[in-house]
Amino acid sequence: MPTPGEYYQRDREWQPPAYTHDYKTSVARSPRYSLISLENTVSEITGPTFGHNDIDPLDNDMIHNYARSGESAIGERIILHGRVLDENARPVPNTLVEAWQANAGGRYRHKKDTYLAPIDPNFGGCGRTITDENGYYYFRTVKPGAYPWRNWVNNWRPAHIHLSVFGSGFVQRLITQCYFEGDPLIPKCPIVKTIPTQEGIDSLVAALDLNATIPLDSIAYKFDIVLRGRRSTLFENRLEGN
Repeated sequence: MPTPGEYYQRDREWQPPAYTHDYKTSVARSPRYSLISLENTVSEITGPTFGHNDIDPLDNDMIHNYARSGESAIGERIILHGRVLDENARPVPNTLVEAWQANAGGRYRHKKDTYLAPIDPNFGGCGRTITDENGYYYFRTVKPGAYPWRNWVNNWRPAHIHLSVFGSGFVQRLITQCYFEGDPLIPKCPIVKTIPTQEGIDSLVAALDLNATIPLDSIAYKFDIVLRGRRSTLFENRLEGN
């Protein structure tokens, strides 16, 4: 019989508050009433599931997965890699990780993105992969550019990549985003500043990893995703805490 896991009390001060004055969009997105807890059904908990047969070999290569034959995305080539771990640093294998991002100029491939940066015809901005037996994942992509957003007069979002992690079903999906070590826009961002502790902010910063860098090709950044516990990664859709 497996040894019962240690119980981790939920830290409700780890996540930022739903409403923050300097993050204007939170006015419309923050709940007005107490959250309601709904019990999941068996079908929600157990499915749908994903297997390696659902993943194309190029799905985690955003440099090429949208590009025309013989061409590639424009920008600083990077590798984002790491492990998905539980609260006791054990690997979480065979879990689906999805990523989406702006291109090197800071523009998303979305009809409502009107930023003046050009669209890269060879960059779709999304990818997916499944963790291996050690919980390891990686993406090849280009480093996203910063972009302005209509919060206050001169707010810019730091370079970032959005990530989602699926459990055994859609209702267990967790969403977060990672920034990049050394970006001077991180402490200036109103969204980042909603996070109450520096430790929490640091959990969202991918560290430069020269050991995994491919010489003359791609710079690597390491970003582990911790699902629960005191060192957990912050998740955008888990506002009640971890």
